[in-house]
Amino acid sequence: MHRLTEILLLASLLLPGLASAQLPPNPDFLDGASSHTYKWVDNITLRLHVFQPHVDASEPRAAIVFFFGGGWSSGSVRQFVPQAEYLANRGMVAVIADYRVFFRHGSSVSDAVADAKSAIRWVRSHAGELGIDPDRIAAAGGSAGGHLAAATAALADFESAGENLAVSSRPDALVLFNPAVDTARIGADRPLQFQGAGEALSPYHQAGGGFVPTLIQHGQDDATVPYSDVTAFCDKLTRLAGDCTLIGYAGAGHGFYNKGQASDRWYGPTVAEMDRFLTRLGYLPAP
Repeated sequence: MHRLTEILLLASLLLPGLASAQLPPNPDFLDGASSHTYKWVDNITLRLHVFQPHVDASEPRAAIVFFFGGGWSSGSVRQFVPQAEYLANRGMVAVIADYRVFFRHGSSVSDAVADAKSAIRWVRSHAGELGIDPDRIAAAGGSAGGHLAAATAALADFESAGENLAVSSRPDALVLFNPAVDTARIGADRPLQFQGAGEALSPYHQAGGGFVPTLIQHGQDDATVPYSDVTAFCDKLTRLAGDCTLIGYAGAGHGFYNKGQASDRWYGPTVAEMDRFLTRLGYLPAP
């Protein structure tokens, strides 16, 4: 009964009127990007979309891999197209990855984490043909996608069977937008999705020393992922001698950074901070 309640609650939040319907698949192609299959699992083809800079470079470029939000239950690969196009125009290789979600594939959060790790590994494995520096790959995402990005850096487990573990699935930096970094509590509320692994899947609980440089941008009025969660996470990274920058936005709620939200009030500022962070790391050229 508890699992049925969870399904109905998720449906009411994410798919009004379509609780029993399956979401359509994400598109196989995005305008302006080359598309590649990075994983085939349980008869599901997962693709990622690569936005290349328009100017040739003599040296390999840094890359960034975006994961969309949607409560691990839904979401669109189109979400981060504006940010990906911006970074490609600035000189990075920007990648958007599809992954399994509950209402499309009946999948768990651990499945989504495994997919995110597979996407990072695929990009690193194909760095040569994509013109990427394999030691400068950032992971990025918002909400549940922010959790996945952080999980690729924090979690040692949840790798897919049969992959080449000699190629690291860990990113070299993180760019996070209202990320769900503490999933211990969320996991207790969503047993069907988390399957008792809320703490094991929690970047806050699993992050250790030597953590990668991290930028977090978060609405201070976020009612979905409390601002206190990211404050605690960034404080922990700082105590572990990590490089964590947290930027809070007064009056901003969940998903505030998306283009088209609140007349783009925060899209420009969040992109500017992302640019500043990646420039500091040497992933982007100075403006």
